[in-house]
Amino acid sequence: MGGQRLRRTLGPAVPIAPGTRVDKFELFFDLVFVVSFFIITRATAANVTGRELLHAMLVLAVLWWCWVVHSVVASRVRLGEGFVPVAMVLGMVALFTFALALPQAFDDPHEGVAGPLLVAISYVAIRAVHLLLYLHAVQDKPHARRKMLQFVPEIVLTTALLLVAAMLPKHIEDPGTAVLVRDGLWIAVVIIQYGSGLTTGTWGWELPSAEHWTERYDLILIIALGESVISVGVGGNLIGQRVTWEAIPAAMLGIMFTAALWWAHFDFVGPAARIALHAAEGGSRIALARDAYAYLYLPMIAGVILFAIGAEEVLRTITDPTGGVGERPHGPAAPLLFGGVILYLAADLAFQLRALRNLPWTRIGVLVVLAAALPIGSHLPALATLALLTAICVALVAAEAIIFGSSRRALRAAVLEEKTSHEAAEAAWRARWRERER
Repeated sequence: MGGQRLRRTLGPAVPIAPGTRVDKFELFFDLVFVVSFFIITRATAANVTGRELLHAMLVLAVLWWCWVVHSVVASRVRLGEGFVPVAMVLGMVALFTFALALPQAFDDPHEGVAGPLLVAISYVAIRAVHLLLYLHAVQDKPHARRKMLQFVPEIVLTTALLLVAAMLPKHIEDPGTAVLVRDGLWIAVVIIQYGSGLTTGTWGWELPSAEHWTERYDLILIIALGESVISVGVGGNLIGQRVTWEAIPAAMLGIMFTAALWWAHFDFVGPAARIALHAAEGGSRIALARDAYAYLYLPMIAGVILFAIGAEEVLRTITDPTGGVGERPHGPAAPLLFGGVILYLAADLAFQLRALRNLPWTRIGVLVVLAAALPIGSHLPALATLALLTAICVALVAAEAIIFGSSRRALRAAVLEEKTSHEAAEAAWRARWRERER
């Protein structure tokens, strides 16, 4: 009864129509993911070890699965219309709590279970909100409801594993064994989540707006790239401090190589993949949306977080007043910096292969060059290491702009024609408002 009164007061849920764009509430919701990426990066950068990196990737994978489910819900119902924003605010509260508890998810098992237990409970709340909203959105489509209900065992099983991971290690006397059990349970959660997306197939799913889906994922990737920019400021100690001459070129290089990585995807690959998803139909569209966006964007964002951590460490070395300008990057800074960029570009190459059936030799070549430059960058002064990476990334986008210039111009012409036609239709529609006033 209360739910019906709420729907009458605020209005019903509005379905997604073909051509729908991302609404403002979805961008507001993304602020929680901004915090989540920031927390993962900061918590890992504080103590960079192999195990901490594993924990960061596990947390990111579980968080990303929540994002994938969120994007599936947003592909069926407008999140900013009717009573839906009220439910999504509750989801934001749960997700924000989940993000704040993430650094404690892998604390010493014998120090308490409050943090890991809060992660599991928040995870349940997030999945429950998404499940109820999706079932409401497809209430008049029995096949879609049955498809979504197939994920209930995955939700129950992963929740149970997270609860066990929070409670069981405390009762294992050997600390090493307790950590292995906890990490193994988290790995099982990730395998079950992403395995369920593959085993359920494409039948029963619908994607009314390819435009909304691609824009949604492109925006979250830009948010992740923004984490790299933040790391430049944090690592370089540039915020609220007197700017030194070493920090100026370091900050410029950090922005330049991040911009080059943005260009590497969004100048050609992203727009072409959007058209490919628009052109696909039926099961082929669902498979492409799942494989290229839901799955391959994860390693791209993981790469961004890794090179953001590396950039922070390199910038800290450059601006450290106790060191010298010729000091080399400390510890794993250079491997994280180069390795993160390699992972980002390799995942983008796989994305391009899946979406466009294309494997450009320039991308393969730059991966080889980056792998060869890694040991060199580890022995150079930190500023020179950053300059080397920036030069390689900028050279990639410059070479592709020249070599594939004709394809790029053809794509730009098609996109411009599409936008012009779309804007003309919008202008004609809005002209009716002036006619009504007359």
